[in-house]
Amino acid sequence: MNLRSNPRHGILLLTALAGLVAGCAVNPATGKRQIILLSEAQEIQMGQEADPQIAASIGFYEDEDLQAYVRGLGLPMAAGSERPGLPWSFKVVDDPVVNAFAVPGGFIYVTRGILATLNSEAELAGVLGHEIGHVTARHSASQISRQQLQQLGLGVGMILSEGVQKYADLIQSGIGVLNLKYSRGDESEADRLGFRYMTAQGYDPHALIGVFETLALVSGGGDGRIPEWQLTHPYPENREAAIRDLIRSAGGDVSGRVEHAGYIQRLDGIVYGENPREGYFEGEAFSHPDLAFRIDFPAGWKGVNQRTAVGAVSPSEDALLVLSLEAGAQTPSAALSAFLGQEGIQGGRLEETRIGGFPAARATFSAPAEGGEILGEAAFVAYESNLYRILGYGSPAGWSSHGTSIRRACETFRKLTDPAALSVEPARLEIVRLPSAMTFAQFLERYPSDAGADEVGLINRVEPQASLEAGRLMKRVVGGPGARRPG
Repeated sequence: MNLRSNPRHGILLLTALAGLVAGCAVNPATGKRQIILLSEAQEIQMGQEADPQIAASIGFYEDEDLQAYVRGLGLPMAAGSERPGLPWSFKVVDDPVVNAFAVPGGFIYVTRGILATLNSEAELAGVLGHEIGHVTARHSASQISRQQLQQLGLGVGMILSEGVQKYADLIQSGIGVLNLKYSRGDESEADRLGFRYMTAQGYDPHALIGVFETLALVSGGGDGRIPEWQLTHPYPENREAAIRDLIRSAGGDVSGRVEHAGYIQRLDGIVYGENPREGYFEGEAFSHPDLAFRIDFPAGWKGVNQRTAVGAVSPSEDALLVLSLEAGAQTPSAALSAFLGQEGIQGGRLEETRIGGFPAARATFSAPAEGGEILGEAAFVAYESNLYRILGYGSPAGWSSHGTSIRRACETFRKLTDPAALSVEPARLEIVRLPSAMTFAQFLERYPSDAGADEVGLINRVEPQASLEAGRLMKRVVGGPGARRPG
């Protein structure tokens, strides 16, 4: 974990600009007249500010070959778009969620989760083209402006104290960064633009049909591990039908490159699902094998795990509990005194104590907020070579309801000793070339996975009764928490 920069300056900029209209112009990508609230330079600045925040809160997948591959697909499409002069960037984020998203200025992100569900280079090109379309049509600029200006429970704008705001930002970004809700019209427009960009590079647009078939399955059920695409890109079935209409209306030959085998082979060994080495929840209990600690959050709260912090929000979003690393070598008492000494924070009596058997300091505090104040408790714990900050707070009503639960949760911080938890490894995809024709059931029997049959069928996009030809490349899932066998 490490601390990330505070995005409030970007939010203040958006607030100042929200009432200004720089003019009305025709968007070269869509041919529509738009009211422009941000200049291109300001869009680029927003993207440049967001990129390190995304790196800190989600992280980029550590595989330079895969990063270069995605970048090599995206840049030619972006260069052929109506906004080639943007500082286009294409990155794989280390997230199991099936998603792709864009921020203003040409910054495009795909998750390793969506890469695992795609089955050809053409499908990836379609996803990247779609996100390029959001940028060229300037959807993401207006959408992020709306999202960042929202006031959601403990969200941006409520807390005025800089000393407390930065801790809320750590968790708020994790809850909201992937939930960019475009309108149906925006999605349809981005699909049409993505169709244009991928076909210009010689890819077969029929591949998009497979993408939407998979997304329909993902958003329609499953284990709840990957719901965000449904929020970000709703109605995949309707989008599939629209692409079929677009292919028909294009006329002539719209086939092209697919590149199935080469794409699948690149997925061999990619981390699949949550990476438990970076911490994982089991109910309300959170364990971090690499840092060897465990903490129990209040029951029923929504947990968020990021590289910078782990935390949870109360069901009514009126209270928050965040654990993160404290920068700099300090004692718990010195760190707590510095926290309580920040402008706008009124601290209670500092208590030197022990939490989980380790030196600690804790105190209650209050801080100003819009329409009133927030109440909370801060605790600092020295464990091994790190200093941990545990911060819980809420509105007066929220603190009244959840204060006791927050205090108890702070006291559950302890050393992780379970050998199974300490040695857990992530699941990975293994690519198998079938030596002979077989059914899907026979594949599962001969090449068992540490994932359910439905999930394996989804990532390979095969039906339960499918017959598989010899030489076909198939994905299976090996390892991970509760793995039944070695990889």
